[in-house]
Amino acid sequence: MDISKKNCNFAVVFRNTTMKVIILGHGNIGRAAEQALKMAPDMELVGVYHHNDSLADVVADVALVCTPTREVPDYVPQLLKRGICTVDSFDIHQQIYNLKQQFDPLCHSAKAVSIVSAGWDPGSDSMVRALMTALVPEGNMFTNFGPGRSMGHTVAAKAIPGVKDALSMTLPAGKGKHNRHVYIEIEEGYSFEQVKAALLNDDYFAHDYTEVELVSSVEALQTTDHGVHIERNGCCGNKDNQQLDFSMRINNPALTAQFMVSCARAAYRMKHQQRYGAYTTIELAPADLLPGTLEQLVKTFV
Repeated sequence: MDISKKNCNFAVVFRNTTMKVIILGHGNIGRAAEQALKMAPDMELVGVYHHNDSLADVVADVALVCTPTREVPDYVPQLLKRGICTVDSFDIHQQIYNLKQQFDPLCHSAKAVSIVSAGWDPGSDSMVRALMTALVPEGNMFTNFGPGRSMGHTVAAKAIPGVKDALSMTLPAGKGKHNRHVYIEIEEGYSFEQVKAALLNDDYFAHDYTEVELVSSVEALQTTDHGVHIERNGCCGNKDNQQLDFSMRINNPALTAQFMVSCARAAYRMKHQQRYGAYTTIELAPADLLPGTLEQLVKTFV
């Protein structure tokens, strides 16, 4: 390995360069990503694509895949095969590692980078949990969401046959347990009990206590507020009673989109450092997420 060449490459990608970014999917997250990109000093939005648009002629450095979670495995390979780095917010925790393994050989073949599950949870919260565990190796940790709107669960509810519109609210029950309250409007010709049974059987809802309520207007109940409270209690060496606490209240799509934009920067830099492959957020260096030179970042944050 030519070490001098690698060091030079590392320095180059920390200079102010403009990367070309596209958005695939223009729902809540896609629209928020468009606004976040306007504020990024080193990025240019070069296209917005919808679910049924052809990707054959797409030219970009990075694609923000803002489609519903269950469509991510269909779209990301199409982009990676063209050498375009991808960032998605896939949010089915139990399937993330397998998805990373699925994308990894495509990345190496096309000399690209894919950052998987780069929302706020999984995503930024994953990094917080990893850091908390590094600080307090032995102990208990609880992630408590809400109260607020879950975008992933709302999209899943809307996909149930017979659902005209839906809103899924997450309610913390303590110690990492959660309840779901789902408001739905139903299509003509469907019974509420039929739709409710299908929703409760969906993998998004089958593992939590879930209430389903029929309403005349979901739109009147809409909200984008959400939040998280992560607690870790344990010991460092033989010192016990170490207590770590992290919390935030957020606009859900705005924070998800902003973190995806930051991860797009990391994907671009990693590709130019020839660190090809599929990564989760706990594998990223914090400096790769931020604009500016490495010297500026070290002097600012260290």
